[in-house]
Amino acid sequence: MTRPNGCFSHVTLGSNDFTRSCRFYDAVLAPLGLSLLYPYEGEAYGYGRKDIDTQGAPVWIVKPFDGRLAVSGNGVHVAFNAPNRKAVDQFYAAAMSQGGKDEGKPGLRPHYHANYYAAYVRDPDGNKLQAVCHDPE
Repeated sequence: MTRPNGCFSHVTLGSNDFTRSCRFYDAVLAPLGLSLLYPYEGEAYGYGRKDIDTQGAPVWIVKPFDGRLAVSGNGVHVAFNAPNRKAVDQFYAAAMSQGGKDEGKPGLRPHYHANYYAAYVRDPDGNKLQAVCHDPE
């Protein structure tokens, strides 16, 4: 199955605390239309769109396969498409309410292009996330 975005199969983000991570990702991914599809208790949690992702999930929260602690990568971040600017704002607010860290409040980034509206956060494990809307208003 080819995914609608065509550029990747999935992204995995490591977690050291699944309870905390599930609360965080349930809240921040909901405004983007993503929800928990595959809960493999204590091992991995797959998020996606129920109407599209019938053969897997594009976002996975996992225990690192090597058994070591999950750590974030410097210079690495995952950017999620948002359906509108309000969803970017909701993503950011949810992240802040669930223990996320601010890496860039919602707003226009015209140095990318005139309609680039984004917010940047870190999840409780330090992974850098972004929600972005490319449409005007």
